[in-house]
Amino acid sequence: MLAREQGLKNNFVTNGFISEAPLREIAPLLDAANIDLKFFREETYRRISRARLQPVLDAIRLYHELGAWVEVTTLVIPDLNDSVEELTAIAEFLVALDPAIPWHLSRYYPAYRMYEHPPTSVQTLRRACAIGRNAGLRYVYEGNVPGEGGENTHCYPCGALLIERFGFFVRQNRIRNGACPECGTAVDGIGMSGS
Repeated sequence: MLAREQGLKNNFVTNGFISEAPLREIAPLLDAANIDLKFFREETYRRISRARLQPVLDAIRLYHELGAWVEVTTLVIPDLNDSVEELTAIAEFLVALDPAIPWHLSRYYPAYRMYEHPPTSVQTLRRACAIGRNAGLRYVYEGNVPGEGGENTHCYPCGALLIERFGFFVRQNRIRNGACPECGTAVDGIGMSGS
């Protein structure tokens, strides 16, 4: 998450379940939030997470409305939430809110109580990223596949490499004064001064 990379202290990862009143109370203290949007189907949310989808969508909207930098993570699970329709619905929801919201698409590995699905293929993640970009999202990332290049940040108009990452490590940050050094486009986010 960009906030972690920039050393911001008031950022966190959340499942998105928070009531409006406490979120409004803590909002002035927040810099950023990375919210898990696990599925985009109510029945899957209820069956797998034993939770509801709408409160998560409402929280994403409210974090954004209250001025926190919002990033969204979806763990892409084969045959559960990796259909073109579901990924497109998530991407369209995010674009309608703000095309600058980063969407992290993470690779699933069988673990804990979910062994019945195979690991997510890199090809599936790339297809999911293409869906996000085609919907209009500016920053779409592949997660849990370090070294494949999908974790890097590129300038959305010109495609120049802005931030090169390997896993959780930043190898280089080419952003200058909050903008792409190639075309001058402002880079969305917080702490984007670069070096």
